[in-house]
Amino acid sequence: MDAIGHALFVAGSMTWEILWALILGFALSAVVQAVVRKSTIVRLLGDDRPRTLAIATGLGIASSSCSYAAVALARSLFRKGAHFTAAMAFEIASTNLVVELGIILALLLGWQFTAAEFVGGPIMIVILAVLFRIFVRSRLIEQARAQAERGVAGSMEGHAAMDMSVPTEGSFLHRLFSPQGFTAVSHVYVMEWAAILRDVVLGLLIAGALAAWVPETFWQSFFLSDHPTLAAIWGPIVGPLVSILSFVCSIGNVPLAAVLWSGGISFGGVIAFIFADLLILPILNIYRKYYGLKMMFVLLGTFYVAMVGAGYLVEIIFGVTNLIPDHRDVMVMEQGITWNYTTWLNIAFLVLTAVLLVRFVRTGGIPMLRMMGGSPDVEHGGHDSAGRS
Repeated sequence: MDAIGHALFVAGSMTWEILWALILGFALSAVVQAVVRKSTIVRLLGDDRPRTLAIATGLGIASSSCSYAAVALARSLFRKGAHFTAAMAFEIASTNLVVELGIILALLLGWQFTAAEFVGGPIMIVILAVLFRIFVRSRLIEQARAQAERGVAGSMEGHAAMDMSVPTEGSFLHRLFSPQGFTAVSHVYVMEWAAILRDVVLGLLIAGALAAWVPETFWQSFFLSDHPTLAAIWGPIVGPLVSILSFVCSIGNVPLAAVLWSGGISFGGVIAFIFADLLILPILNIYRKYYGLKMMFVLLGTFYVAMVGAGYLVEIIFGVTNLIPDHRDVMVMEQGITWNYTTWLNIAFLVLTAVLLVRFVRTGGIPMLRMMGGSPDVEHGGHDSAGRS
C-alpha cells in the first residue's frame, strides 16, 4: 500500500503542477480552431512543396493535440484532396508542436526541451519529406488512397469529422467574441479534453508508477548513462521503441519523458521518445486500417528513421550551443501540492473550465460527445445551437 500511495502521490504532484498549463494550452488551441475552417486547411495542402509543408506545419500547430484525432483528421484531409506528405506533416505538427505540449515540457523538464521540441519537429518533417520522395512511389500512394476511401473506422472518427468553427465573415476578434465564437470555443475546448483525457491520466499514472517503483540504477544501466557518447547514440534509437510499447500518446507521454530523463536517457533520446507517440501500437493498427498493411510498414520505417534523425540533430545542435541541461532532477515529482502561484493559476483556470463547460452543456454539447467515435464519412456540424446565449 505504501508503494501504491507513493506512485499516486507522484502522479498527483505532476498533475497539479501541469493542470493550469493544460487548460491554457487547450483554451488557446480552441480559440484558433474556432475561427479556422477545415475546408481552408484542405485547400492549402494540395502538394508537397516546401511552402506547402510549412503551411501544413503551421496549421497543425494550431490544431488538435490528441494523437488519435490528429491521425483521423490527416486521413480525412488526404481523402478530400490534400497531398499525403502534407497530411503527414500536419499530423506530426498537430501532436508534437502544439502550445500545450511546449508549456508542459517547460514545466516538467525545462525550457530547453520546449525549444528542442520546436527545433526537432520541423527537422523531423523535413527528413520525412525527403524519405517520402525517395521511397514512397505514386502507386503506393494511390493504393493508400483507395484504402482510405473505404472509410474503415479507426478511433476518434466523429471528432475528426466535426467542423466546429464559426463562419468566416467579419474580423478575427468579431468572430471570436460573438456568441457563436464563444460557443465554438467551448465546444472545441471540451471535445479536446474528452479526446485526450484518457491518455493524460494513463500517462500520469504510468509515470508515477515508474518513478516510484523502478530504481534509477535500472534506467541508468539501460540508457548507458555512464558512457556519455554511447548514451547519445543509444538514446534516440531506443527512445521511440520505449514509446511504441508504452501505449501512451500525445501529451500523456510527457510525464513518462520526465521519468526517462531523470533515469538517464540522452537529451536527443527524450525528443525522439516524445515524437514516437504517432507510432504506438494502437495507432499502427489504425494506419493499417486507413492505408493498408504495406503503407503501415512504410510509415513505421520512415517515421522511425525521421524521429531518430531528429533526435541526433537536436543532440548535436543543443550540445554545440551548450543548451543541454546539466541536472536531471525532476523536482515536481516530489513537491506535492503547496499554496503557491501554481495553486492560484490552477484555481483561475479551473474557473475558466467551468465557464466553458457550462456553455458547452447549454448549447447542445452533450450529443456531440456521443458522436466522437462516429462514422468518418459523416460531416458533423457543431453549431446548430451556436446562437444561444
